[in-house]
Amino acid sequence: MGELANSAASSLLPRILIIDDDPSAIQLLQAILKGHGRIYFATAGEDGLGRAQAQPPDLILLDADMPGMSGFDVCAALKSDASLAGIPVIFVTSHTNIENETRALSLGATDFISKPFSPPVVQARVRNHLLLKQHIDLLQRRAATDGLTGIANRRTFDETLDVEWRRAARRQEVLSLLLLDVDYFKRFNDIYGHPAGDECLRAVAGVLAATAKRPGDLAARYGGEEFAVLLPNTDKAAAMVIAEGLCAHIRHLGIPHAQSEVAAYVTISVGTASMVVPCTDQPERPIRCPECVAYTQCMDGPAALVRAADQGLYLAKTSGRNRVACGL
Repeated sequence: MGELANSAASSLLPRILIIDDDPSAIQLLQAILKGHGRIYFATAGEDGLGRAQAQPPDLILLDADMPGMSGFDVCAALKSDASLAGIPVIFVTSHTNIENETRALSLGATDFISKPFSPPVVQARVRNHLLLKQHIDLLQRRAATDGLTGIANRRTFDETLDVEWRRAARRQEVLSLLLLDVDYFKRFNDIYGHPAGDECLRAVAGVLAATAKRPGDLAARYGGEEFAVLLPNTDKAAAMVIAEGLCAHIRHLGIPHAQSEVAAYVTISVGTASMVVPCTDQPERPIRCPECVAYTQCMDGPAALVRAADQGLYLAKTSGRNRVACGL
């Protein structure tokens, strides 16, 4: 395994992973694609799959004929992994025939490059697929992002919550959730107008995004003036500290709010909830989730966590607003 042609100047270039058991082929492709991306490589299928999982590339050039784990096996494994399935795979082969092409396409490959290499053809196909990947990534980011605030939207929150709940269940880790609401936001809109209301929501979202900065943390617009912050592997005490910090940061923004009943500036109310799932799976006897006796109750966990955080938010609002309350 290794990495080629990395420098500060190329740090913004797309990542291209070459998986080929022939070092000379790797060197030739690296020379042909100089300036097109940051090249890194593996000389075996298993290693290539591991490198893709550790550092997801923007494009994979995959040798079809390798000992051990073949290129077809690697492609199948990539496409079965949700986090890697969207990476375009170009097969590199000296054996082009209808059977191999059909098999590769059915596994999810996007194109073929034949040996011996034609540099203009290699460059053109790599360039086209990288450009297409950029467009797809942009569309996916837009689909996952709230158009007003720039943070995750409700759909992304729901999907992420389900993923993080399952991960917490497997690892038996605590998962915390904050639900928060801008106090008296309707009055704010009535007084200052909707453009000012939009700016207020963007300012609140900016504070949340700056707070949810660990890998796995997620700040999202939950709906209207309501937001959510998902905090994996964060216990109840830590979640409360984060929630109190959010309240303080929003107060420090000093956004005037003449009709608020709790302050002369914009404030928020926050509900927190934290849960740990005691997974019944034993390391010596692995059980697939659908076969587990606790599956139904466990999979209701995301909804239960939201209900608990919502209860905390209700308590925070009914007890005076501009504060944090724990729902569980």
